Amino acid sequence: MDLLQESYAQLYELLGEDLTEKIYEMYRGRQISFPMRLYNRDKVAEQIVEEYDGHNLAQLTKEYDYSQRWIRQIIQKSRERDEKQK
Repeated sequence: MDLLQESYAQLYELLGEDLTEKIYEMYRGRQISFPMRLYNRDKVAEQIVEEYDGHNLAQLTKEYDYSQRWIRQIIQKSRERDEKQK
């Protein structure tokens, strides 16, 4: 482990030897950046629309770590699409 590059040493500490080697084999030589958000924004928007019950805006804000404003916009856009389809 003392011989590992810094980024691989961090992965080794976090994931162990086997997973670090798998990551090395799969991604070596590539530069990877990770998005600030774990989940896909469009898929989260769909999920929020499904889960919104008219009274759980604060809960959805907390659960998905998006602003109430953004969630309101998503819900409004969904309602507008539904109205156009009628």
